[in-house]
Amino acid sequence: MTYLAPRQGLFAIIILVSFCLQTLLLVISTDQQLSKSRELKGEQMVAQLIDEARLSLENQDRVSLSVIANRYTSEQDVARLVIKNNKDEILVPVGNAPLQQGETISQIATNGDAVIGSVALTLKEVSKGEIITMQWPFVIGSIILHLLLLLVYSYVARPTKEQINTLSREIENIHRDQYALRAQTHSRYRSETVSDANNDSHSAINEPLADTAETANVAPVSTTNIHNELNAYLKSQQAGSKEDGASESVVDEQDKQAQTNNATTPASDKAPINSNATSVTSDSRKSSTTANLSSSRPLERVGVHITFHDEYQMLELLAPETRTPYLALCTQLLQQALAELLKQPLLLGVSAVNKPYFDENGALIVLKAENSHAKVALAGVMLAKLYLMLNKIIHDKHVELSRFALPAKAGVSDEAQSAAMTQLLKTVGKKEQMLILLPSAGMRQIGSYVQLQSVKRPTTVYERECAVFDGGNDAMMQRLADVRNSVLTTESSPS
Repeated sequence: MTYLAPRQGLFAIIILVSFCLQTLLLVISTDQQLSKSRELKGEQMVAQLIDEARLSLENQDRVSLSVIANRYTSEQDVARLVIKNNKDEILVPVGNAPLQQGETISQIATNGDAVIGSVALTLKEVSKGEIITMQWPFVIGSIILHLLLLLVYSYVARPTKEQINTLSREIENIHRDQYALRAQTHSRYRSETVSDANNDSHSAINEPLADTAETANVAPVSTTNIHNELNAYLKSQQAGSKEDGASESVVDEQDKQAQTNNATTPASDKAPINSNATSVTSDSRKSSTTANLSSSRPLERVGVHITFHDEYQMLELLAPETRTPYLALCTQLLQQALAELLKQPLLLGVSAVNKPYFDENGALIVLKAENSHAKVALAGVMLAKLYLMLNKIIHDKHVELSRFALPAKAGVSDEAQSAAMTQLLKTVGKKEQMLILLPSAGMRQIGSYVQLQSVKRPTTVYERECAVFDGGNDAMMQRLADVRNSVLTTESSPS
């Protein structure tokens, strides 16, 4: 059987690291050599360019300078060439240095003692890929050499038959010693167990003998004293039982008297704590919660909750002379939007129960259906979306004018879920978002007009039932846009 070399995978990793380090050193050394040679070449080119362009530079002949500069930029190592006059004004810029930048060599052009200009020559950076491409014979040879080293190690480092036999003998000796040690330990344990058992048997035989000897030496006990003590105990127990019977009769009489007093006492004076009453109360609470969560609950009124998305509680820190006009503006927009929206023929039969106004907690609008055909749920969704559209315009305008404004978020629910919607807006609601928590009747009213999506990763029952407004059809959005424009054009609101 042929065995592999020990730790062949570790040796392969060492070979790979050696190849990478060798390639890195090759690239670094070649880069330094090329940089030095290019630097010397660039200095010679700059000196030669100054000699050729001295007369044109002195006369500031841009055409001649461009011809000379183009001839130098045709070199492969040159990225950019800039010729300036004695006032440091650029006469000829040639090349594409923004794309290929490298070392820049600058030199002042003189004519005698007078400075007539300057020349700046930018050389291309030496690319690491170009270096590896230039040195490809060395790289391929290094790969082959390292692979040969791995193959030679895997062949040479294999264990010979003598080494395998020696190793097997050593392993066999180790197992034999361990087996002998275990056998010796087991035999010692068995001998100790047998000796302990013999000692226990001898002690068990000797103990009855000692007990009999002791009983033989003990004096006989008087039975008369025992009978006397037993009679006294029985008499004391009988006296105690009589006293308990008397106390029980007294307690029974007290209970009967308390019952007669309760019968004569008025019901208003009683305040009993009954477990049955508690269970009835808990059952009623459960039934009311189930009714609130039921999707078949009736839909007569819809509440539109509008709150500010105020993450840093800025509204509370605002001065009253700034907060009051802002809340008045929001209230005016909301009332105008409500009045314009309820004029739509689609929402015939829907009316507002209250006159909404804004405070630090937002605003609440309650809509009711005057007949069974009124789409009160659709009216609530349209009102919430309309105000979000208006608030976005006002918010963007205030931000543009560096004035205070807050984004809004809205929620639409029926009366049974009003408190739940208030909590959902605090925990789940996001900026410019509308939450909808309606029974089946309300969802049927808005089903053909809007698109909804579920709350991501819900943690409560209300979050699982809640839906997020994801868009409306073209007819509804166009109608809302018309109402929005009507509100903004007919009411000149202060900003």
